[in-house]
Amino acid sequence: PALTRIRAAHDLIERIRRPDIWITLRPRADAEADARDIDTRVAAGERLPLAGRTFAVKGNIDVKGLPTTAGCPSYAYDPPVDAPAVARLKAAGAVVLGSTNMDQFATGLVGTRSPYGAVHSAHHPDRISGGSSSGSAVAVALGVADLALGTDTAGSGRVPAAFNGIVGLKPTRGLVPTDGVVPACATLDCVSVFARTLPEAELALALIATPPGREAPH
Repeated sequence: PALTRIRAAHDLIERIRRPDIWITLRPRADAEADARDIDTRVAAGERLPLAGRTFAVKGNIDVKGLPTTAGCPSYAYDPPVDAPAVARLKAAGAVVLGSTNMDQFATGLVGTRSPYGAVHSAHHPDRISGGSSSGSAVAVALGVADLALGTDTAGSGRVPAAFNGIVGLKPTRGLVPTDGVVPACATLDCVSVFARTLPEAELALALIATPPGREAPH
């Protein structure tokens, strides 16, 4: 059940004590409320391909109810809606855990350029995690999140994935809408996917991508 998975994720968050991963962690009660709703919908016969999966979202991607900071507290704003990629994962039954730490404004490949603190490697805390989607990658590598969203303009998704031993999937430009993403370079930005296995990453990408020939929603 989704509720069991969400409780396990929060128990792990409390046990590993890695605040460097997060900019804003959603209250546990809010995530559990989402999980109860998902369990109710599944019990009623609704098909949700990601029912109960947990996911984290890089701090430069809009999540309604969480501030979008891009790693800069003075830049923060409250988005009125989810970015399309976030909304599509939610619609598939996944539950947002929180907004993840990152190299400020997605300019860096190290995971240390953040006023929220450096994000340490998942398995070697004395080493860097890679960036700029550092918190998202480490959340997946530690098993806290099943999936995570990052951005990849010039390696910001693939580098921390490689550094932490997980899958970092950069889609073709334009395949996933970048609405609700703070631009680093608007013509090159991509929403990227983190997962522990390639099939999981491929499933998430299939759910957030715009079908060929169809204009991305705005």
